[in-house]
Amino acid sequence: MFREKLTKACQKEDYAKGGRPPIDVITKFKASILRRIYNLSFDQIEYQINDRLSFMRFLGIGLNERVLDSRTIWDFEDKLARAELIDEMFFMFDEKLEKEGLITHKGTIIDATFVDVPKQRNNRDENKDIKNGKIPEEWEKPENAPKLAQKDVDARWAKKNNATHFGYKDHVKCDSDSKLITHYAVTNAAVHDSQRSTVLLDDTDENFYADSAYSSAEIAENLPKNCKNQICEKGYRGHPLTEEQKERNRQKSKIRCRIEHIFGYMTGALHGISIRSIGLTRAWFNIGLLNLVYNFCRYEILKRPQV
Repeated sequence: MFREKLTKACQKEDYAKGGRPPIDVITKFKASILRRIYNLSFDQIEYQINDRLSFMRFLGIGLNERVLDSRTIWDFEDKLARAELIDEMFFMFDEKLEKEGLITHKGTIIDATFVDVPKQRNNRDENKDIKNGKIPEEWEKPENAPKLAQKDVDARWAKKNNATHFGYKDHVKCDSDSKLITHYAVTNAAVHDSQRSTVLLDDTDENFYADSAYSSAEIAENLPKNCKNQICEKGYRGHPLTEEQKERNRQKSKIRCRIEHIFGYMTGALHGISIRSIGLTRAWFNIGLLNLVYNFCRYEILKRPQV
């Protein structure tokens, strides 16, 4: 399914004669899938491919064949990130899921989760410049080029429930029946969960479920025409929820909570919702790959024979 797009993104402009033939793009993509499933660094995925027969079998590599090195996998993913290809691949696979009738659109759930990256140790003035969208002057000096290359100026700090996060957010839209991700967006961690909700919704959505953080007049007014508002209601000081509202919230939450199963699967089976890249471009690729790999795994579960 992805071969044509992967080949186009990875092809070189100048094909000089001679030299070793390139590694198949599907083999490289499978290596990226393994790296994401086990949340491994590039050096670790190279080591594990050499060490595990199961990894070699999945990649279709024999014992006497050339094994992918960490640099090859990094370069492959960097090309995909720069080509902004991961969104196209995600929606290609979603089209397959639609054709097989696995996505019903009867219920749509939206929520966001933090995606942590390695924390930056900057001083107060540097953080102030970054927050204002500037790069500190000291970093832009030629002698500090290696330092700047290791600084993530797109990630932001955020605090929730006494826990501090640094990185990005994965805003996920999923189908309530199948728990398949149907759309997503990536922002820095400081953006509020509700800021990308109306962007993710479309005319195919019949019911929109979300927690009370999404309860606002602006979102309610901008829902698609035929989409029913199923957002959990919020109580305010002096105006607590009535028993009737609490019961409605309980019924809505029975469906809304299914998106938490997605984040739980990512945390457990996919070994954590964290990345090791620098910058929004690479973060978008890695988070998109995480969502795509989750859909692969969920698809396999849904297609298992019923015993």
